[in-house]
Amino acid sequence: MRAMLIANPKATSTSRRARDLLVRAFSGDLDLVIADTAHRGHATEIARRAALEGYDAVIALGGDGTVNEAVNGLLAEGPSPDLPALAVLPIGSANVFARALGLPGDPIGATRVVLDALRAGRYRTVGLGTACHPGGTERYFTFCGGVGFDAEVVREVERRRGAGAKADPSLYVRTAIRHFFSGTDRRRPALTMEVPGRPTKSGVFMAFISNTAPWTFMGPVPVNPSPKANFSRGLDVFATRTLDAAPTLAALARMMTPRTRPVQGRHVVNVHDAAEITLRAERPVAFQLDGDYLGEQELITFRSVPKAIRIVI
Repeated sequence: MRAMLIANPKATSTSRRARDLLVRAFSGDLDLVIADTAHRGHATEIARRAALEGYDAVIALGGDGTVNEAVNGLLAEGPSPDLPALAVLPIGSANVFARALGLPGDPIGATRVVLDALRAGRYRTVGLGTACHPGGTERYFTFCGGVGFDAEVVREVERRRGAGAKADPSLYVRTAIRHFFSGTDRRRPALTMEVPGRPTKSGVFMAFISNTAPWTFMGPVPVNPSPKANFSRGLDVFATRTLDAAPTLAALARMMTPRTRPVQGRHVVNVHDAAEITLRAERPVAFQLDGDYLGEQELITFRSVPKAIRIVI
């Protein structure tokens, strides 16, 4: 079996020794080619080349950003049963997609699971989401999209990481608290949400679009606004019409408790199993996919893509 291993040498918690151990574990079973990423978007280029050259599998060794780029490279021409399968070896700071798939959180444990699956020819086909805005290309996401406050926090975290800060849950918490009280606009909602066949919702401050549950992790704790979301259904949305401190903190607390029903409240909007969601903004609003900040937009359409990709698991 021919496989391309895409490794992010800068991913949080990775090391050359850990990568070499993983390579040796795979070498007896695979005809393995190793490609290190050198810049943002490089994993997309490598995965696209692997698809064009007919590889059997692409192995993403990195965090959620590396996985997202690999997915977009594999699906550059759209889903197909002939595309390489994707294997995920998590070494990032959150690894939400890998954990949602049920993989162990450490790369060694995940390697054992992936090796067993490769030897047994075991795969799982999952649905993904896409997001598109005017002037941009459609981009796939594996577990979540965000418009508004959470994307602003991602932007600030990326800025702090660029200045040398370590990416860990405490960085996100500190940044979110600081930005909530002194950075974001909590008085003027910018968003209107449109879902075909459902009433339009205006006066929205922020929206989380989920392709699976949980939406993210705070260290070992799942943050779960839409627990019914899963890879075999459409997209789920949690949106809020207030950023007042009391209801926002109460909603966050409920997201972090074990639950089977979506977080609800007087100012909350929930959508389950939607094929398409459009968010319109009165002014440019921050936007992220899979924890990757993608700038400010005024119109974004999210779509569900059933059975988009094969996963080795």
